[in-house]
Order: sequence, then C-alpha cells, then structure tokens
Amino acid sequence: MKELLTYIVQSLVDDPGQVTVTERTGSGGTVLEVRVADGDMGKVIGRQGRIVRQIRVLMKAVAQRQGKKVSIEILD
Repeated sequence: MKELLTYIVQSLVDDPGQVTVTERTGSGGTVLEVRVADGDMGKVIGRQGRIVRQIRVLMKAVAQRQGKKVSIEILD
C-alpha cells in the first residue's frame, strides 16, 4: 500500500523527489504519513480537499480488500 500511495502522490506533484511516505502501525491500523515539498502541498490537497479525500477513499478500499485498516495523513 505504501508503494501505491507513493506512486499516486508522485504523479500529482511537480517535484516527485521530495515525496516521502512513512508507514507506522497504530492501535487503529496502519497510518501512512505523506510529506511533499511546500509548493506541492496544494496539488495533493486539492480544492476544498477533494483530491486528498479521493486518495483516502482509494487507499481505504485497497486496505479493505486486504483485510486491513489504513488512514492517510498529509504532513507539513
């Protein structure tokens, strides 16, 4: 799942080399933390949060098929 999220975010931004996705396991499942360059933050979040909302929907669907729980956090 980490690789899929990295691919999606790198496809959206201008500077794919600055994208980092870290995975940590919490009590509620897996948390994927995404960091991008400052100028690319708006491209990942989208207007009124639409893009990040759809990324979360997609990743939750993938996780559900694998019997897991996942949440996505976009960090500064």
